Amino acid sequence: MPEKHKEWFNDSGFWEHYAPIMFDDSHWAEVPAVADGVTRLSRFDLYSETSNQKYSSPPKILDLCCGFGRISAELARRGFAVTGVDITESYLRTAREEASYENLNIEYINADAREFVRPDVFDTAVSLYISLGYFSNQKDDFLLVKNVYESLKTGGSFIIETLGKEIAVRDFIEGEWFERAGFTVLTEYKPLDSWTLLDNRWILIKDGSRMEKTFTQRLYSASELRAMLLEAGFCEVEIFGDWDESPYDHKAKKLIAAARKK
Repeated sequence: MPEKHKEWFNDSGFWEHYAPIMFDDSHWAEVPAVADGVTRLSRFDLYSETSNQKYSSPPKILDLCCGFGRISAELARRGFAVTGVDITESYLRTAREEASYENLNIEYINADAREFVRPDVFDTAVSLYISLGYFSNQKDDFLLVKNVYESLKTGGSFIIETLGKEIAVRDFIEGEWFERAGFTVLTEYKPLDSWTLLDNRWILIKDGSRMEKTFTQRLYSASELRAMLLEAGFCEVEIFGDWDESPYDHKAKKLIAAARKK
């Protein structure tokens, strides 16, 4: 089996046990704002009667590392045709059940995001909720970006939401503990390789049981992320500090990049 299939995120048990912690109520509450931001940054609007953009069929959106379909479902409710890709089959089963119940136009695919490519199919692709940067080999980040570029139609957009290196440094804490979803959660963080990487250690305690996971996230500054997108072939990259398109400055809450294909 290729080495990349043995990385920590292939552990389905981790995603199943940690889901209540990572996808709490606050992350579900932000879904409408994220969907609004994706729509604006994609430069199409399905809701404006005065829009000059006309579509013979619903715009197609690729949601990489879609998880439970948190964003996929909302985009489909708004009239988009969505393809969600994720490596965790148990998440996709839940997502498919919801899509079937609501009769949503969503295709869910169990696949490694680095290996998925459909040339010239999608109007927009998204990588949200800090999904980029967990591969052990940095070349795999570029492979994913390049495959997205190939999968987009001419004029298509790739929208990335991640934790910018500048924000990680500004807001750094060595650890914390909190209560969530019935668990006591303890976290430890450590910068590695001159802030190239951020080491994460998460411990969950509940009813006398204890679960622990350690993983490493690659951090990109705004300039580094822009350079990678341009190297992959994108002709324009806009950087923002939140979904309201505020500047990526000392007050930024997250790093959002919107890249365009020629």
